[in-house]
Amino acid sequence: MLSLVLGGCCSNVWAYEELLRTEPQVGPALTFSQMLFITLQQLPSFLTYDASLSRLPRLKPRQVPLAQWLLQVTVFASGTLLNNLVFAFNVPLTVQIVFRSAGLAVSMLLGRFFMHKRYTTQQIFAVAFVSLGVVLATLSRPSAKPAAAATAGSPADASRYAVGVAMLLLSLVCTGAHGALQERTYSAYGPCWREGVFYTHMLSLPMFLFMPARVQAGFVGLGQAGGRAYAVLALNMLSQLICVSGVNQLSSRVSAVSTQVVLTTRKAISLCFSVWWFGSGWNAQLAGGAGMVFVGSFWYSLLPAPPPVKRVKRT
Repeated sequence: MLSLVLGGCCSNVWAYEELLRTEPQVGPALTFSQMLFITLQQLPSFLTYDASLSRLPRLKPRQVPLAQWLLQVTVFASGTLLNNLVFAFNVPLTVQIVFRSAGLAVSMLLGRFFMHKRYTTQQIFAVAFVSLGVVLATLSRPSAKPAAAATAGSPADASRYAVGVAMLLLSLVCTGAHGALQERTYSAYGPCWREGVFYTHMLSLPMFLFMPARVQAGFVGLGQAGGRAYAVLALNMLSQLICVSGVNQLSSRVSAVSTQVVLTTRKAISLCFSVWWFGSGWNAQLAGGAGMVFVGSFWYSLLPAPPPVKRVKRT
């Protein structure tokens, strides 16, 4: 399971960055491709055929009510689309990786206020340390491209960067909410992670009816880059399937916060690889912020869980 998360997600980030360097506007086309591919790959497992009822295959009975999946789809699809759009707003992938590592803080806040969980003082300090690291990294604004560096101080560029950071923040909230909803769903209906993968992707497809031009523009840009771009896209879709399957399996067995610890480790590996392989934007401030994020996450993983609340019986 951990090999699916670490191997699948890290290779997915490599393919993602390769595609972004080929066509920065590929976000909607990439998201659509991932959703469609995973839906079609999972579809045969959820079809049943009974000639006495219908001549056509039908979906198997669900373990989880459709309304539960629709709620997850809303935050999952929004977060995924925002993630794939933000690169076009001059936010380097290195900053994106560090920023998304703050999911630990979002998961804790959602767990505290919506799932009534308790956390120790040390856990709160660890998450605060992570959050400060994210702020430090976000303010660093490195740039790997000379042309981008030349315009980095312009008001227009600063405004685009601010919009990109706001999109990242909203995406982070969506991802945290999705993790909390997954934990609640799997606790109530059992570890039905395969059903979660299928329905969250299938039910996300209709949103692309509202952005056909953006999807088409992404495919046109990849087509102009040649066949290698589509080979990388195929690798991205396959690795996305492996990554999503691993994350959903993990979410069905552990808490949302514990899942975030594993994902933060994965992001640390992706960040190091991005800097080494692509020469992505990097500076001392970003390094310091990233270090705080990963040290804080590791610190959190070593802390014991708070003792359960003792309920006093009334006589």
